[in-house]
Amino acid sequence: MATSIRLRRLGAIAAVAGGAYTIVRQPSFSSNDRGDKLSALETFRRKISDPFAVVPPRNTQEAALIGSSLANPLDILVVGGGATGCGVALDAATRGLRVGLVEREDFASGTSSRSTKLIHGGVRYLEKAVFNLDYGQLKLVFHALEERKQLIENAPHLCHALPCMTPCFDWFDAIYYWAGLKMYDLVAGRHLLHLSRYYSAQESVELFPTLARNGKDKTLKGTVVYYDGQMNDSRVNVALACSAALAGAAVLNHAEVVSLLKDEGDGRIIGARIRNNLSGKEFDAYAKVVVNAAGPFCDSVRTLADKDAKPMICPSSGVHIILPDYYSPDGMGLIVPKTKDGRVVFMLPWLGRTVAGTTDSNTSITMLPEPHENEIEFILDAISDYLNVKVRRTDVLSAWSGIRPLAIDPKASSTASISRDHVVTEEHPGLVTITGGKWTTYRSMAEDAVDAAIKSGKLNPANKCLTYNLQLVGADGWDLASFTVLSQQYVRMKRSHAGKVVPGAMDTAAAKHLSHAYGAMAERVAAIAQNENLGKRLAHGYPFLEAEVAYCAREEYCESAVDFVARRCRLAFLDTDAAQRALPRIIEILAEEHKWDKSRQKQELHKGKQFLETFKSSKNAEFHDGKH
Repeated sequence: MATSIRLRRLGAIAAVAGGAYTIVRQPSFSSNDRGDKLSALETFRRKISDPFAVVPPRNTQEAALIGSSLANPLDILVVGGGATGCGVALDAATRGLRVGLVEREDFASGTSSRSTKLIHGGVRYLEKAVFNLDYGQLKLVFHALEERKQLIENAPHLCHALPCMTPCFDWFDAIYYWAGLKMYDLVAGRHLLHLSRYYSAQESVELFPTLARNGKDKTLKGTVVYYDGQMNDSRVNVALACSAALAGAAVLNHAEVVSLLKDEGDGRIIGARIRNNLSGKEFDAYAKVVVNAAGPFCDSVRTLADKDAKPMICPSSGVHIILPDYYSPDGMGLIVPKTKDGRVVFMLPWLGRTVAGTTDSNTSITMLPEPHENEIEFILDAISDYLNVKVRRTDVLSAWSGIRPLAIDPKASSTASISRDHVVTEEHPGLVTITGGKWTTYRSMAEDAVDAAIKSGKLNPANKCLTYNLQLVGADGWDLASFTVLSQQYVRMKRSHAGKVVPGAMDTAAAKHLSHAYGAMAERVAAIAQNENLGKRLAHGYPFLEAEVAYCAREEYCESAVDFVARRCRLAFLDTDAAQRALPRIIEILAEEHKWDKSRQKQELHKGKQFLETFKSSKNAEFHDGKH
C-alpha cells in the first residue's frame, strides 16, 4: 500500500513539475454513487489524499455559487472561513450536501490565525470543575481532550504533542500540581498523549536551561511536566478549506456577504448577496440554510437578518509575543499557572521561535486588533520572574492580538470566567449561528452546526458525519521521516543577483519545514523549487522558500501578499521586520502567478506594510520605559 501511494505521488510530482496544472478533480460524491463498493468515508479519504488532485480554481468556485438559484439552491451556505466555518463546509460536503462558503478576507484571517497555538483540554477548566463541583465544565474537558487527540491524528504534519513544564517554588505547589495534572491524565483516559511526571529542580534546569532556580524569596523545588497539543493554526485552517474544496464544497475567500436574501412570503433566509472583494462584482447565492460562522463578527451577520438582534458575543483580547529561540528549549514549554493577577502565562517553542502569552481582557471588535504596550509589558513582566535570562522589549520580534468570540453569560463578572463552550442557535428561520467554543473543538462544533442546519432546512444527507476519522489534505502517507525524501531527491535551484541559476542543497531545515507545513504535498513544493528556479529563501534565518509563494497561489487560494506572509508561511507572526523585507519578492512572484499589473503590485505593498504595522515588534513599539 505504501509503495503504491509513493508511486502515485511521484507521478503527481512529475505532472506538477512539467507545469501540468489542468488536472480535473473527480466529481463530488452524491447519493447516486450507490454502486460504488467503497464506503462514503473511504471515497472522501481517496479524494482528499489523491496526489493527482488539485483544488478547483477560484473562478470555478465563484461560478458554483453564482449558479445556485431559487429553483436549485445550495443545501448550505457558510458565512465565515475560520476553523469552524471551514469545518462546517468539510463536514457538510462529506455528508453529500451541496455546500458553499464565503469569507470576507482570507481563510483564518481573524481569530483562527491568532490563537495560542495550543490544542488543549483545559487544565484551568478542570480545576474549576473540581472546586465548583461543576459537571458542565468537567464534560467540556472530557470532550476537548478527545477532540485534542483526534485533531493531532487528522493533521499529524501540522499538529504534535508538546510537553509543558510547571515550576513549583514550594512543596505544596508541587503536590497540588502533580495531583491536578495526574487527574488531567485520568480524565483523558484512552485519549492520553503521554503521562505527566515530576522532575527535581536539577532535572528541570537540565531540561529547561533558562528556568530560574530562585524566584522571589523562593527556591525552585521541582517541576511537573504534562502534555498538551500544539499546531500551526492557520495552516490547519487552510488545509480544512482545501480539503472541503476537494470534497466538493465551493469555497471562496475575499468574498463578503453584504446582505441576506429573504423569502417574500414567510421571511425565511434563503441566501445572501455577495461581493467579490477582488473584482468588486456582486452576485446572489441561494441556499436552503445559511450557517453564520463569522466568529467575533457573527453579531454583524445576525443584524442583517434582524437589526434589533441582541449581541451574543463578549469579545476578549488575547495578546501574544514572539521572542528568540533561546528563551525556551526546542520541545519543552513553560506554563505559569498563576501570575500576579491570577492569570495563566505560558512560553512555548513554536516554528523555531518562542511564543509567550497571553492576556484576557475586554476589547472592542475590529478587523485588525492591535496589542497595547501595557499588555506586552505584562507578558514580559510575568515571564521574567521565572527566567534567568534578561527579558528585553527589544527581543520582541512580533506581537499580535486576537479576539476570542466568547458567548455571553449574563452572570459572569469577567471574560476569564466565561466557559469556552459553544452555542448553536436559529433565532431567525434559515439562519443557523454557531459561536463560542475554541480551536480544539472546532470539528465537533461544525458537526453540531451541520446537524442544526439539516434540521432547519429538512435536508437529506447521504450519510452521517465522517470528519472524526477523516485526515486533512497532506496527512495521508506522511510521517516524521518524510523530510528525508526531500533532502535526498531534490535540490534548490536559486537565481543569483547576477541572474545566474545555481544549485543549492535541500538542507534539513528547509526539508523539515516543507514536510511539516505541507505534509505529503511537500514534494510538489520541492519540485517547483527545483524545476522553476524558486529555491531561494525568502528571509535570512528562516526556511521559507520562494517556491511556496507559487505553490500557495496555485493550490491554496493565496490571493494577496498578506494571505501568504500571515496565513501560509507565518513570517508576519514570527518576525515582523523579516516579513517586511520579504514583501517585495513575495509580491513579485504573486504578480507572475496572478498576472497583476504595476498598480496592483503597488497596492499590495502598501496593504502589506499597513498590516505589518499592527504587529508590535520592538521596532514599532509605542514607547520604551527602560524597564525591559
